[in-house]
Amino acid sequence: MPSLWQPGQLLFVGFHGTELPPPLAEKIAAGRIGGVILFSRNIDSPEQVHRLCTDLHKAAPEGAPLLIAIDQEGGRVQRLRDPFTRWPPMRRVGEVGDLELTAAVGRALATELADYGIGLDFAPVVDVDTNPQNPVIGDRSFSRDAARVGEHARAFIRGMQGRGVAACAKHFPGHGDTRSDSHLELPRLDHDLDRLREVELPPFAAAALEEVATVMTAHVLFPRLDRKRPATLSPPIIALLREELGYDGFVFSDDLEMRAVADHFSVEERTLGSLEAGVDSLLVCSDASLADEVLRLLEHAPDRLVEHGLRRLVALKAAFAGQHRLTADHRPAGPPYAEHRALAERIGGA
Repeated sequence: MPSLWQPGQLLFVGFHGTELPPPLAEKIAAGRIGGVILFSRNIDSPEQVHRLCTDLHKAAPEGAPLLIAIDQEGGRVQRLRDPFTRWPPMRRVGEVGDLELTAAVGRALATELADYGIGLDFAPVVDVDTNPQNPVIGDRSFSRDAARVGEHARAFIRGMQGRGVAACAKHFPGHGDTRSDSHLELPRLDHDLDRLREVELPPFAAAALEEVATVMTAHVLFPRLDRKRPATLSPPIIALLREELGYDGFVFSDDLEMRAVADHFSVEERTLGSLEAGVDSLLVCSDASLADEVLRLLEHAPDRLVEHGLRRLVALKAAFAGQHRLTADHRPAGPPYAEHRALAERIGGA
């Protein structure tokens, strides 16, 4: 009987197309995949998304429910667009400066995702936007001020998780000051620990205090902390999260396909190195053959590398997975979601 204690549960994957691929369905049915992440390429219409999410949940066995994830941040990064609510970037939400409004945005986002069986949102971005030349963060961040990012992150997480959808604080320990995009190359930040404690870490500390369900790592090199390994693969950097910030929740790698790590580390180094560093779950967003190789390595990994991650996964799914299984008679309430659209228009800047 498939269970949540299988190593493959620590793998979350993306796929191509608007229907569930049979090979992926077979792995889900065997409990060998913990979750999937949806992208724009998987989305055609509300009806199709509902059908796809229903099929994904139906494929998962009772003993190993699936978590469906998505990047639904607002602004540039939102996979569900018209006729779903189009949200302004979180920078605009932070500029309004109303924490209750920020919590309302988190609740509204969660309501729409939960309506379609999506139980994990890879949001909010809690990077501090300190570098105007940063090509990848910018207005995805609530603010250029660390304290304001932390306040709004807590409100957003409180709103989202209060509606039963897991949030994700990203990208630890901070991607906001980089000058390059880790999708394309390995960014480097020469910050020391004092600087990180002053600027980059406080929003993650705030998210941890709010008991954020998950955190995602950054494929960024911090040579003053680790000369050779980016944060995702770095035990001393992940130790800042686990020990200094006291976070015992679930930690995702960023996508292992990204060139920041793929150009410098083998599949085995990316897989086992992430686990050695203290990361729980590995994300492979597109490449099925890479996902298969990561799965093979996971299933042959020493118990010591997967046991803590599996413990945290069981807790995560107990809190956020089962309630999102769609039944055959479920009918979503929207879109449109009139109250949410009014809220987005009130904020402006979409």
